[in-house]
Parts: sequence; structure tokens; C-alpha cells
Amino acid sequence: MEVPDLLRLARRRHALSQAALAARAGTSQPVISAYEHGRRDPTTHTLRRLLAAAGERLHVGLAEPSPEVPPPVDAREHGERLVEVLRLADAIGHRPRGPLAFPRLDST
Repeated sequence: MEVPDLLRLARRRHALSQAALAARAGTSQPVISAYEHGRRDPTTHTLRRLLAAAGERLHVGLAEPSPEVPPPVDAREHGERLVEVLRLADAIGHRPRGPLAFPRLDST
């Protein structure tokens, strides 16, 4: 869950307005609004404080990634995917670049 959704859910779960949450957390309503609309990102410490002011606790944990493409079932499928990626890379092509330039190093 994203931070704006998390804050909004916690605030609404406890029937708090943005102003009420701000007063409990010792900040201003515009700051709460900025967090809820994703215009600002709170630090972890600030997020914990805001959620505590709303009557909630922040629990951070790791979840297993859910790949959009399932992993290959065998070496054959893995190879087929690799060939497909290489074909796509060939189709994109490349543009020639100029010579590489490195900064001059002085040994003084």
C-alpha cells in the first residue's frame, strides 16, 4: 500500500479530518494534505508518528515479490526467453557514439 493511501485509510478508519489528525500529530492540515496527495513523502519516523496520532501502528515487513511474468519452468523455456530478448535488442538497433572522453589526470 502506498503512503498516501495508508494515511488516508488510517485517518478515515478513526473518523478524523485532516485538521484533527494534524492537531494530534503536531503538524498542519496542509502538510497532511500534501502527504495524502503524494506531493510530499514523510520519513519513516514521521509516518509512524502520524499513524500513531490516528490510533494505528506501522508494521514494516518484506513480502515475496510477485513477478508479472512467471519464472521459466525449465532450461528450454529460459533459453527461448533469452533468444526473444536478444531479437528485441537487435530490432531496436543502436546509434553510433562519438569517442569516449576522459578527464585529464594530473600527477602532481
